[in-house]
Amino acid sequence: MTALSLENISKSFGDVQVLRNIDLVVEPEEFVVFVGPSGCGKSTLLRVIAGLEDASAGTVRIGGRDVTRTPPAKRGIAMVFQSYALYPHLDVEGNMALGLKQAGESRAVIAERIATAARMLSLEPYLKRRPSELSGGQRQRVAIGRAIVRKPDLFLFDEPLSNLDAALRMATRVEIARIHRELGTAMIYVTHDQTEAMTLANRIVILRDGRIEQVGSPMALYNDPDNLFVAGFLGAPSMNFLPAGRLGAPGATVGIRPEHLRLATEGPLAGTITHVERLGADTNLLVTLGSGETLTVRLFGQHPQQVGDAVALAFDAASAYSFDAEGQRIRF
Repeated sequence: MTALSLENISKSFGDVQVLRNIDLVVEPEEFVVFVGPSGCGKSTLLRVIAGLEDASAGTVRIGGRDVTRTPPAKRGIAMVFQSYALYPHLDVEGNMALGLKQAGESRAVIAERIATAARMLSLEPYLKRRPSELSGGQRQRVAIGRAIVRKPDLFLFDEPLSNLDAALRMATRVEIARIHRELGTAMIYVTHDQTEAMTLANRIVILRDGRIEQVGSPMALYNDPDNLFVAGFLGAPSMNFLPAGRLGAPGATVGIRPEHLRLATEGPLAGTITHVERLGADTNLLVTLGSGETLTVRLFGQHPQQVGDAVALAFDAASAYSFDAEGQRIRF
């Protein structure tokens, strides 16, 4: 039995169609991340799964049940939002218990589930504190704990780390991954941050303009993109693109990842360094070619190059990607 099945899902707001014929199957215990540029439809798709938006067409199944017209509270889901959405007048324990009380669970069950969630999230010292007495990271852990205690069939996360600083984002990301391993429950996670997508997902769903561009494991998408959009979207710094004519080849667009370019005494590409990013473990060079294109070169470690230096660049032909005039991958 699948955790989630989306069959031909479409969604329109008036004359504006934001989701177009979405088909997707999520297996039990999978961690699936929706990612794409702003306006691609990822949050709308999550809201359709949750029942917060009605699909204009298509079928939503959770755990094998058709829930297309089922209210959110009866879908067997738990959702964690970007905003913590905690009740300020309740303490941590009260926030986690409220949904269970409304569902009619016994005091013993509520106490047991809260104790388990608090232990998983290291919230035991804070159970009697109100949200105003917690840090942002602690509040988000409470929101996750509130979802855990419901024991849903499916977890839904809508950009839950966006309000946290970089250090807390990383720590909370690690916690979410650990919780997924411990619970073994399917999770759908929406983010605009490709680092979150790459580090959390078993599979990534890349959306653009309301359509699925490609679905696959993080490394499969990174190493074997179907089209120019996917190739350019995944990767930081993003893939470099050049007309094939710059390399003496006919036709297509050529893509080269920054880490596949290297400095050489001579090479097929030559230009001037126009910017240097020294990151400690890596050095990024922006090199503007004589033809006007700017390429990013990612070098491991620390390097002495300066703005204004003339450099030649080389790469292995096997590491380059080719795309046709419509942006589709050419595989040889």
